[in-house]
Formats: sequence, C-alpha cells, structure tokens
Amino acid sequence: MNKNVRRAIKYQLGASVTAAALIAGAMPAYAGATINFGDGESISVGLGLRTSFTSQSNGAPDGSRSADFSLDSVRLYIGASLNDYIKATFNTERDGDGTIDVLDGYAQFEFMPEFNVWVGRMLPPSDRANLDGPYYLNNWLYPGLVSQYPAKFAGRDDGATIWGKLLDKKLVYSAGIFEGHNRVAGASNHGDDPLFAGRVAYNFLDPEPDPAYYTSSTYYGSVDVLTLAFAVQYEENGVGSAARRGDYTGWNMDLLFEKKLSFGVITLEGAYYNYDTGGVFDVAPGFGGASGTANVGGITQGDGYLIGADYLIPGKVGWGQFQPFFRYQDFNNDLLHADAHQYDLGVNYVISGHNARVSIDYSKNQGDGVPDFDRIIAGIQLQF
Repeated sequence: MNKNVRRAIKYQLGASVTAAALIAGAMPAYAGATINFGDGESISVGLGLRTSFTSQSNGAPDGSRSADFSLDSVRLYIGASLNDYIKATFNTERDGDGTIDVLDGYAQFEFMPEFNVWVGRMLPPSDRANLDGPYYLNNWLYPGLVSQYPAKFAGRDDGATIWGKLLDKKLVYSAGIFEGHNRVAGASNHGDDPLFAGRVAYNFLDPEPDPAYYTSSTYYGSVDVLTLAFAVQYEENGVGSAARRGDYTGWNMDLLFEKKLSFGVITLEGAYYNYDTGGVFDVAPGFGGASGTANVGGITQGDGYLIGADYLIPGKVGWGQFQPFFRYQDFNNDLLHADAHQYDLGVNYVISGHNARVSIDYSKNQGDGVPDFDRIIAGIQLQF
C-alpha cells in the first residue's frame, strides 16, 4: 500500500467486511487492526488533521498583533488494493483557505521494487520538502519561500510517473510527464505543452523506509540517513503571457543527514533551488479567471537555499520527547533584484512520530521592499 496512505492509517477496512457488517448489524473497526480478505485485496481509510493558533505582528485589521485560530488541514486518506501489483490511492484535503479538493487520485501498477507506474493526480518528482508535505516536515511551516515548484493543489499535478528503487533500495529514481503550468486563455501555454519532471536520490547509509517515493525530513532515529538528491522540472512555454512567453526550468539539490546517537538524534538538512524563466515575468495567480487550483501564474525567476537542524532529546517527558529545531531560508528574485529570508526557531513535542505532535514555532520574515513581520505559532498535528 502506498506510503502516503499506509503511514497515516490506523483503520483498515475491507469491502467484503463492510458488507458483512451490514448483514450482521454491527461490526466495529478497531484502531490498528489489519483486515485482509484474500489474494491481496483490501481497502483502507485514514485521517490527518493540523490545527494551529497564530499571533502575527501587524496582523489584525487595526494594525495590532493578530490572534487567530486556524484549521490548517484536514485530510481523508483512502487506498485500495486489487492484488499485490494493482492498487489505487484517493486522498482529499480541506486546506486553511477552506478549499476542498482532490489531493491525490492515481492508479498504481507496482510490478517490482525496481519499476512502478503511477497514473493520475500525485506529487511530481520534486524536492524533499514537497515530497514530505506539511505532515512529514520537521518544522511546522512549509518552506514556501524557496520550494516554489508549480502545482494544481498542495504540490500535486495530473500526469504519470515511473519510479523505482535500485542498488539495495539505496538509489531511488523517478521521472514523469504532467499537465503543467499556465494552461488558460491568454497565458503562455496555448499549445498544451507538458511539464517533465525527474528526481534521483542516493542514500549513503540506510535506505529510507518504503516505498521511498515519498520522504520525511526526520525519521526520529529509526534509520541513519545520508541522502543526496537532484530534481529537475522543465516546461516549454511554461511562464508568461501569450504575448510574451518563456520556457520554465526549475531544479534543486537537497541533502538530509540524520543519525541516532547515545545522547539523542541529530538531523541536518539543506537544499539549493534555481528557477529560470528566460527573463520573462510570469502572469499573476488567478490570471484569466483561473481558480486557485488551476496551476496558473506566480513563477518567479531566482535562486534560494535553506538550512536546518533538529535535535531529538533522549528520554520521554510525560507522553513524548522534545525536539528543538532551527531553519533558515533565503530567496533572491533575479528580475526584481530583491532578496527575502525567513528564520524559524521552535520545538516539537513528539508523542507518536508524525502521527501525534505538538509544535511551537517562532518565525520572522524580512525582505527588500516589504514590511518585516514575525509570527508565533502553536500547532497540533494528528494522524489516524
């Protein structure tokens, strides 16, 4: 079963079991139960939730400090398996803006660890942050200052990907073709040119947990990781307007090091990003009446980087362990000659890995030509 579903799931239900429950009158599903009903057939359901309180400088309508509660994300995970080789994933999300949409929806033809084919809506090959998603980062906030690959919704696009694991699962490759950017009247992509994406990652220590297409920025010491990866995306006529079009190329390198030691778990992360539009300004998001999930506008030419560090303190305090974290992002807009950066400093209280975690994050943003602001965020993340 797909990792994005399986790692979040505590309930596994079979279609035949559901039918039997209707006949019998009541058959409750129990957390953590695994129900198989023959020849690899199954259906599974899970839930993810992130909610937070934010206090931001100059964030209130009257210019004072804001105080806002937010339901950042609610996700419903559904996975199905016809047999060991044919599977499917369907996930939905209600995001912080109140938008409800299909998160993932793809068929999975998983012939062997070395070669798999996924077709539908999914995360394209990209950087570790995007393949983590917000639920598997080691910070509360997504690093959106530097991780700027185009997407329909929550990093996803419609298309097809081939991927696999080689060399004792230490080399993970993926390559795909997708709908791409700016497919709307008046924007650059009148010819429906697709977006091509690829990623190669090599793990010098332990292989990252299966299936390894999806990633995490911390495994809380369950494996020792030293993974170096390169990702690239390209789309002809991917940016700009119909009158002035540019080809889009985005690429990045990312590195994750995590080591379990006698005095805790140390995690170090870094990434470099480069986005090239051929000197063309992209149209604004929403151009031509496009919806917020239409993958239109907003690509910026420039380069950026992030560095981060985390330390999981050994020994439980109450239910969980404390994990202080730090992250710095910097992005330089080439066309506007403007630089922006963001600091994040905080602590996670880790109760059950990524399935139960409380976070406190102090974040400060600064940049050329824009007001500085800071935020204090208290967040709770649960997955079942």
